Amino acid sequence: MGKFVITTRKNGEFQFALKAGNGQVILSSEGYSSKAGCQNGIESVRTNAKDESKFDRKTSSNGKPYFNLKAGNGSIIGSSELYESEASRDNGITSVMNNAPDATLDDQTVAA
Repeated sequence: MGKFVITTRKNGEFQFALKAGNGQVILSSEGYSSKAGCQNGIESVRTNAKDESKFDRKTSSNGKPYFNLKAGNGSIIGSSELYESEASRDNGITSVMNNAPDATLDDQTVAA
């Protein structure tokens, strides 16, 4: 089962990463100024990951495939790593679709 991991960037912004069951990051967020905004981003991923049409398949300037997940308003809510092939990228999309809806939450910003 996948999990969302919330962390804090050096500049104080919150971000999340969706990790697959094997621990590999399959989707990363932008920086958010508040934890509530970050949590809203996670809920948006849970909702939009069910719809394959929300995944925007792209190719980077160095020719490597990647994808963005967009919200209903067209805003990017998460981006993938760069992949070696389009097939690997498509597997990443499938992994997000399978893992995001039921992923657990690991908030690493809470003091132990």
